[in-house]
Amino acid sequence: MSKTNPGNYFEDFALGQKLPHATPRTVTEGDQALYTALYGSRFALQSSDEFARSLGLPRAPLDDLLAFHVVFGKTVPDVSLNAIANLGYANCVFGAPVYPGDTLSTESVVIGLKENSNGKTGVVYVNSTGVNQRGETVLDYVRWVMVRKRDEASPAPSASVPELPKAVAASDLLIPEGLDFAKFDTMLAGAPHRWGDYEVGEKVDHVDAMTIEEAEHQMATRLYQNTAKVHFNQHVEKEGRFGRRIVYGGHVISLARALTFNGLGNAVKIAAINGGAHTAPSFAGDTIYVWSEVLDKVELPGRSDLGALRLRSIATKDRACADFPDRGEDGRFDPAVVLDLDYTIFMPR
Repeated sequence: MSKTNPGNYFEDFALGQKLPHATPRTVTEGDQALYTALYGSRFALQSSDEFARSLGLPRAPLDDLLAFHVVFGKTVPDVSLNAIANLGYANCVFGAPVYPGDTLSTESVVIGLKENSNGKTGVVYVNSTGVNQRGETVLDYVRWVMVRKRDEASPAPSASVPELPKAVAASDLLIPEGLDFAKFDTMLAGAPHRWGDYEVGEKVDHVDAMTIEEAEHQMATRLYQNTAKVHFNQHVEKEGRFGRRIVYGGHVISLARALTFNGLGNAVKIAAINGGAHTAPSFAGDTIYVWSEVLDKVELPGRSDLGALRLRSIATKDRACADFPDRGEDGRFDPAVVLDLDYTIFMPR
């Protein structure tokens, strides 16, 4: 009998199934340094211990998306090793900040299943929770993924698609203990614009762009211990739908987040991901551009030092965002759009 893990196929999942994921991961300053090298993120809170201490934290936390990717990476061998594509995210709440030296573990619960009409694949919905060594939740989120069937003739489970909120409620946003933006230094942060300077409906073209390199996207994906075959094995993928390795969608999210600094430099803390979709695949050689729209401004009860902005960031490939609308007359995304991300950030008032 083989001792290797072939991963779960669609028919291996069941509603309510609990999936405790292997390999707890202790994150380090080296992880943060490599993450910065890969994406060039410049947000001050994650870059400077002194800046973080001025805002009431003990030191600079890891980048929020680095924590997201590490928690996500734990789930891949059990959820998406045989995935064709990760389809979307919802109801993602960031909890306790993650600091160098913390150990992260993840557990998932299957909350939805639906076979596709082709009978070859199905969509699996999971609620994944990442905790630190003290049992504190650092991330709780839902994602759905298209997974291959092992046997196309196997019977389909009854379809069950979970109802998910369109956005994380303001009352569910978690402000880290001690975080106080009253002494937020916009000069050191590198951006003058505060919460009050943005208006609902305002669009920001972030101007800058970054080309995805083959080595970098694979190094990043390995950093998160994400083992999904579609990102690595060219022998398999050359026979697949696209004929080449697909870039991990989270890599595009991190690129987009880093590029938003130019225009949203004081959006130093991600509070939630309300929803997101990878609308088209990305490949090495693609150049990523980003624009953002302010969907909502949220006043937080009892807080005069900070507010929340609900943002929608659109990432495109090989075409500057200002050149075209994200959707055509038929309502479908333009083929150049690769990411539609709805998320909430904290910003000084």
